[in-house]
Amino acid sequence: MNLLLHGIGDGGSGVSPLDPNDKRQDAASTFDLPVITKDALAGKHGEYEIVLANPPFGKKSSVTIVNDAGESSKESLVINRDDFWASTSNKQLNFLQHIFTILKMHGRAAVVLPDNVLFEGGAGETIRRELLKQADVHTLLRLPTGIFYAQGVKANVLFFDRKPAQEKPWTKKLWIYDLRTNMHFTLKENPLKRESLDDFVACYHAKNRHDRTESERFKSFDYADLIKRDKINLDIFWLKDDALEESANLPAPGVIALDIMEDLQAALEQFATIAEDLKV
Repeated sequence: MNLLLHGIGDGGSGVSPLDPNDKRQDAASTFDLPVITKDALAGKHGEYEIVLANPPFGKKSSVTIVNDAGESSKESLVINRDDFWASTSNKQLNFLQHIFTILKMHGRAAVVLPDNVLFEGGAGETIRRELLKQADVHTLLRLPTGIFYAQGVKANVLFFDRKPAQEKPWTKKLWIYDLRTNMHFTLKENPLKRESLDDFVACYHAKNRHDRTESERFKSFDYADLIKRDKINLDIFWLKDDALEESANLPAPGVIALDIMEDLQAALEQFATIAEDLKV
């Protein structure tokens, strides 16, 4: 996605000139995700050392079936994977499980996920429990709204490493960096830039994650405390949100107007996608 947004590629043939192995295509089609079977992903399990992802990939949510008489009908796409921890219609939760399966042992992943993946009950709770146990889920970056999804939708980046099977859980501490509370970015006037992440990068301490130290926006939470939370809710925050204070000043009218305009543009794009999916 980042390559596409920055115009890096061949302009449509699906192969980047940077690397003949780089391909631009719908991952839902590539992985046969509309109906995921073990055969469809043969050779994919445990193949990748690093996965950087912003699921769900592709926009297909149903399939059109045409019979011999030319009559057509739409049916919901079904996911059938006996190597998943839980069955769910939530695309992000399914891709999170899928990404875990395609990582090599000790492979690393950074996945963009909306807030509901952090607190959704049922299958969401099961998946979070197993992920904390079978992977080292070490970092969560809470992003401002409107960065990866439509304005108003809250997103995060979850970092984890796959580990070998063992009785004890691999996650010891989850470090959370809050880049959301009291932070205000817009898509055009005040976009999120690389320097906006400088403090997070410093706190992440890639050279040795065990030497991390807490700060105002960076806190750690022990596995024992996480597992005790209702539904293993990982939607954790601690900073005081000035916007919720009655005495807080509203943004300037121009900022509010820009936010509304961007919300409308995002909504129109979503409706266009839905209209495209509904075509027979």
